[in-house]
Amino acid sequence: MYNVLTLNKISPVGLKGLKPEKYNVADSIDNPDAILLRSYKMHDMELPDSLLAVGRAGAGVNNIPVDKCSEKGIVVFNTPGGNANAVKELVLAGLLLASRDIVGGIAWAGSLKGESGIAKTVEGGKGSYAGHEINGKKLGVIGLGAIGVLTANAANGLGMQVYGVDPFLSVNSALHLHPSVKVLESADELSDCDFISVHIPLTGETKGMINKDYIAKLKPGVVILNFSRGELVDDADIKAALADGSVGRYVTDFPNENTVGVEGIIAIPHLGASTDESEENCAKMAAREIRHYLEYGNIVNSVNFPTCTMQYTGKTRFAVIHKNVPKVIAAILDTISGRGYNIDNMINKSRDDIAYTIIDVEGNGDTDNIVQSIEAIGEVVRVRVIKPGK
Repeated sequence: MYNVLTLNKISPVGLKGLKPEKYNVADSIDNPDAILLRSYKMHDMELPDSLLAVGRAGAGVNNIPVDKCSEKGIVVFNTPGGNANAVKELVLAGLLLASRDIVGGIAWAGSLKGESGIAKTVEGGKGSYAGHEINGKKLGVIGLGAIGVLTANAANGLGMQVYGVDPFLSVNSALHLHPSVKVLESADELSDCDFISVHIPLTGETKGMINKDYIAKLKPGVVILNFSRGELVDDADIKAALADGSVGRYVTDFPNENTVGVEGIIAIPHLGASTDESEENCAKMAAREIRHYLEYGNIVNSVNFPTCTMQYTGKTRFAVIHKNVPKVIAAILDTISGRGYNIDNMINKSRDDIAYTIIDVEGNGDTDNIVQSIEAIGEVVRVRVIKPGK
């Protein structure tokens, strides 16, 4: 029986994948094998020794101490693409809200409650809220992951001229990108765009990348949309750019003390992934990733460990997290074969300075003793043994 701790409300549709005969799932549980969460901040949380995996029902993992997890051999999963359609749809809404003063117009219409002759007043005052169509306008998309690709394709379908930038464009993303979307080398080449939409992760390098220096390279009056992470945009610089007209509007899904109630800023209360469908998709993905790792040792969509999968045939399986240095694998194999086990199949993958090895074996012996011997190898971080029927 595996123990799974939920730190946020997780869609029941997703949790159906964790069958009750194998999984004890609760929001209060001792010695969890895995944690499922959405936005709960784990940085001050004591990570139990029992913890093997963390599943984030969403894409961003800023709320998870990934480095600390890596040191302890805890695999952190996310669910890329699970909420992509929901975010894409809100980006499209942001494009329309920023092109025409819909927000201001709705607020004004609401303020007329109780007055007489509203229809006539509306006809006389609607000109103050006129705007522009997005058809034919230029959109620059920074980051062509799952959300960026969907956004670029949808905007292209609405008649926009779309340009994309992503130095790490994956083969999968490239295959799904509409051929009319022009891929450029650098974000600096988006200087002629009417709209800029940001879809990149928050890192030390990307924090504050939309700042006064970058804005100075853009078309005057450009509209900037941020549905990725609030800290990608420098608040002080965007407010100054709105004040002097360098930026026409700023649409953000991450309101804070600096951006709420500021003229020119459309602050949406982090609704990007807030749909029933998105929450269900992400929960299903996260639960599946956790289940495949706990039951088979396979890793897919981890943010701190390499993708590493091998078909499980029901044999005894050793799953070893270790440093990516020479001779470790040889030492692991010698330890296993020296105890009377025959190596049936294996796979090894690495990511930066960490590596992961799955070994299927045949034979009978004391696996606990073998685990202890492998753990004694200096470069080994963590060892699991998966037995048939567990």
